[in-house]
Amino acid sequence: MNGFFKSSIGRKVAMALSAFFLMFFLLQHLAINLLSVFSPELFNEVSHFMGTNPLVQFALQPVLIFGVVFHFIMGFILELKNKKANGVAYAKNNGAANSSWVSRNMIWSGVAILAFIILHFIDFWFPEINTKFIKGDWSGTMAGVEGYRYYEELIHKFVNPIRVGAYVLAFVFLGLHLAHGFTSAFQSMGGTAGRKKTLQTLGKAYSILVPLGFVFVALYHFFNH
Repeated sequence: MNGFFKSSIGRKVAMALSAFFLMFFLLQHLAINLLSVFSPELFNEVSHFMGTNPLVQFALQPVLIFGVVFHFIMGFILELKNKKANGVAYAKNNGAANSSWVSRNMIWSGVAILAFIILHFIDFWFPEINTKFIKGDWSGTMAGVEGYRYYEELIHKFVNPIRVGAYVLAFVFLGLHLAHGFTSAFQSMGGTAGRKKTLQTLGKAYSILVPLGFVFVALYHFFNH
C-alpha cells in the first residue's frame, strides 16, 4: 500500500477516488440544502435525521472528513512532486487537454475552497459538535423556535451580505475547480476512452449546476429573510 502511494499513478488514482467520493457528497448536500427553499419542514426533518443517526455521525461523518483532508493533502503532494520533478506545476505537464487557465491553477482554486470549508465548519459544523458532544443536546430544538432548529440556524447565516458574498465567491471557485477536476478524475481512472466528449459535457453541466444550486440557496435566503 505504501508503494502504491509512492507511485505517480497510485497518487493520481487515490486523488481521483477521493474526488468521486466528494462529488457524490456535494450532490447529496445540495439536495438537502434545496429542501430549505422548497420545504423548510422537510429540511428540518432530514437534517435532524442526518444529525442524530448513529451511522451518519459515527461512521459516515468521519469518513467524509477524512476524504476532504485526504483530497487536499494529496492535491498538494501531487503539486509539489511534479514541481520537483519537472520544475513546473503538475497541471502544466498533463498535455494539451489540461492547458486551460483552470487546469493550470487547480492548486489555487483548491486553496480557496479549503478556506471556504474552514468558514463552513466555523458556521455549521463546530457549533453542531459543541451542541451535541459538549453540551450533550441531541434534541435538535431551540428555545423560542417551533420544531427543529436547523432551518433557523441556516437562514441566520445568510443575513450578513459579506458572508453571503464569501459563500458565492467560494462556489465560483468550486465551479472552476470542478470544471477540470470532473473529467480529470475519470481520466486518471482510465475511463475517458471513447467517451471523453460525453464526460466533458457531463463535467461542464456538473461544474455549473451544482455550484449554481448552492449559490441559489444562499441568495434565496439572503433576499427573503
